[in-house]
Amino acid sequence: MKDVNVFRLPMAGPDDVSELAKLIENGTVDPKEICAIIAQTEGDGYARGYSALNFELMLSEKMNRTRKEVSDQIPMLMIGLTGGLMSPHYTVFTRKEVEAVETTEKRLSLGIQLTRVLLPEEYGTRTQVLLVAEAVKNAMVEAGIEDVSDVHCVEVKCPNLTAARVADAVSRGKKVVSTNFADAGAKSKGASALGVALALGEISDEDVTDAAICSNWNLYSKVASTSAGNEQVACKVIVMGNSKTSVSKYKIGSGVMKDTLDVDGAKTAFKSAGLVFDEVIPQDQRDRIATVFINAGADAMGSIRGRRTTMKSDFLAGYKGIIAKAVINAIVGAMIGDTMILASAGFEHQGPLGSNLVAAIVKAD
Repeated sequence: MKDVNVFRLPMAGPDDVSELAKLIENGTVDPKEICAIIAQTEGDGYARGYSALNFELMLSEKMNRTRKEVSDQIPMLMIGLTGGLMSPHYTVFTRKEVEAVETTEKRLSLGIQLTRVLLPEEYGTRTQVLLVAEAVKNAMVEAGIEDVSDVHCVEVKCPNLTAARVADAVSRGKKVVSTNFADAGAKSKGASALGVALALGEISDEDVTDAAICSNWNLYSKVASTSAGNEQVACKVIVMGNSKTSVSKYKIGSGVMKDTLDVDGAKTAFKSAGLVFDEVIPQDQRDRIATVFINAGADAMGSIRGRRTTMKSDFLAGYKGIIAKAVINAIVGAMIGDTMILASAGFEHQGPLGSNLVAAIVKAD
């Protein structure tokens, strides 16, 4: 049986890993049991890399291992660009095997897989979709999740093109999906999300074509949250769900906000995880929340419920993803009284266009 623990910790800056260091030093966390770290960092890709570096340096010291060994053992998904009331933080997952009797009550379990290294010409293609789908299925087996309905969040960090990677493909006579790195990143995120959807039966194999990626918006996953980064060369996949092979004190639930004003959709996610409330989430139920993941998709639309927005047309349009994250962070933050929520922006096949995907991990009753 598996025992999964969750620790949500604040960051004073991109280099601040002190809260985790304290938990290791006082014996609360055994670093050898850390199986994943998902962080909401501030800043761009360089800041994300700086954060990952500091985790690796601290953990290599605590574990008496090299940085590479730490990096290979512990997937670190760094989500950058915080805005508004968003509070930089990170969630640490630990996992260990324990002696226990299998029960019918399902609890939080994680499966973690890494695809093979992708060639630059494979980014944003059907090949990437199939690789991610295989990784998701393998992660479900690792987590002991038998029913796809028990999967509530799949985080994928995937690669993006760089000038050097484009040059590499060209030198071998290959074409990439786009020489516009923003477009290429979108296709990589979209392919990853469709891989999740394919693995979970949300779409069929015949739906998956190169042409459908970031084109056919009727294809999507309701639990996928994907992010592209230049630092990635493969796809890191973390599947979170509930399993009867886990004795964790936590459960995970999820829901879809059809748009950013759909508070009822967010309530569905919290109730799915086991919170009990009517209209307002009372403090005793808020105290059960371990962490919240949101995929913000408002930047896909130029309107909401018939009202025009300037998210895609104002001079701040280049920051529309940050704005989308900041808005949903404030709305859900008001519901739970806490803005230390991880929000990732990206609508590419991650829910219906304009929706927000919400996953909550809470302490079980």
